Amino acid sequence: MESSERSNRQLRRALCYANIERQQATSPSVIVIGAGMAGIAAARALHDASFRVVLLESRDRIGGRVHTDYSFGFPVDLGASWLHGVCKENPLAPLISRLGLPLYRTSGDNSVLYDHDLESYALFDMDGNQVPQELVREIGVAFEKILEETDKVRQEHSEDMPILDAFKIVFERRPDLRLEGLAHKVLQWYLCRMEGWFAADADNISLKSWDQEELLPGGHGLMVRGYIPVINTLAKGLDIHLNHRVTKIVRRYNGVKVTVEDGRSFVADAAIVAVPIGVLKSSRIKFEPRLPEWKEEAIADIGVGIENKIALHFDKVFWPNVEFLGVVADTSYGCSYFLNLHKATSHSVLVYMPAGQLAKDIEKMSDEAAANFAFMQLKKILPEASDPIQYLVSRWGTDENSLGSYTYDAVGKPHDLYERLRVPVDNLFFAGEATSVNYPGSVHGAFSTGTLAAEECRMRVLERYGELDLFQPAMGEETSFSIPLQISRM
Repeated sequence: MESSERSNRQLRRALCYANIERQQATSPSVIVIGAGMAGIAAARALHDASFRVVLLESRDRIGGRVHTDYSFGFPVDLGASWLHGVCKENPLAPLISRLGLPLYRTSGDNSVLYDHDLESYALFDMDGNQVPQELVREIGVAFEKILEETDKVRQEHSEDMPILDAFKIVFERRPDLRLEGLAHKVLQWYLCRMEGWFAADADNISLKSWDQEELLPGGHGLMVRGYIPVINTLAKGLDIHLNHRVTKIVRRYNGVKVTVEDGRSFVADAAIVAVPIGVLKSSRIKFEPRLPEWKEEAIADIGVGIENKIALHFDKVFWPNVEFLGVVADTSYGCSYFLNLHKATSHSVLVYMPAGQLAKDIEKMSDEAAANFAFMQLKKILPEASDPIQYLVSRWGTDENSLGSYTYDAVGKPHDLYERLRVPVDNLFFAGEATSVNYPGSVHGAFSTGTLAAEECRMRVLERYGELDLFQPAMGEETSFSIPLQISRM
């Protein structure tokens, strides 16, 4: 009798396990690699579509190049910090609005400085003398004219060239646009800010493609409380595995197998690769079989730049009540840019933001030396500046989890490389700011590619299962739009 009951229990247990395995075998599954904005957006969409989703992240935190640090006792974004395009067309606007996250508007739609308006500056020369605002406005107009003239150069030349070379051609043709003395230094500062937008030096930026990205209307809004609340909201309830660095992705006709650094493996019907372009370039993830040649070429040819942040926290405010401070110099390399967080957040913090070669050179320093370097730039214009009480230093270029800040169009490379990187390979899908043709280098671009990859993946997997319903609305179609609250500059 006892033996019979034991046999029945074993049979019931075996049937139970068999049912679970059968259910798992027929339940759509996806592995998402990378818990930045794109990866989390993709995982969120698939999870909400009742897929089994595993999210693998190499860091000990989520967010990727979105990194809100609380070391100062309040949020400071060391990575992305702006919503570029505060409007209903921005796919992140509804979520930011629903969370009640305020934005501080730093520019309108047509600022020559991209993310700042001319009215919000204070520029100084190396001797600490403030540059007259009227001169800065005049050079701003001249800079726009120079950019207009470079478009003529672009139309006349079939071969691409660095935008800096186009500037030289413009100056040869239009001696009236050449500037000397202080005016030349201010022009170099404008060029420095342009290089900051692309995270690359002007001699590396493509003349053909530099303005091909789409700028959403509504200006630019600084995330006052940081970007991490958006990340945390999207990540809620997801199956996330931190400290899981992916080393190998094997794709077969019936699924994928993903191996992490410690040798463990995960299997699923499909995978979404949402790691930074710098990581893909490093070949630290092995693909088996190899990716198609056109995909490998896209990875190799997309430009990846560096822009870092050195946040200096002071015990009191001693600087002008403007949104940013600038140091003008003979070259763009020698210019400096400080974002004034006190204006937006009431915290006494200045953020030094080097880009391109300067950012690479500073990354060779220790954190203390980098903070001292930034502070010395500040002392040039404000000799009475008090020492910072705390500092934070980002290193996106040498961080093995990013190996760069964001993408830009390199000289001689077509803009459609972003689309080539996005196109799926069998049951392998790709997402991230580097796969966004219209919005590369932006958080909303990364978010959009994540949701797009999730939808393409969903349809592909359900088609394989024979469960695709063409009358089912695509993920996110029923979202209502609203615009986030903006804090007045006044």
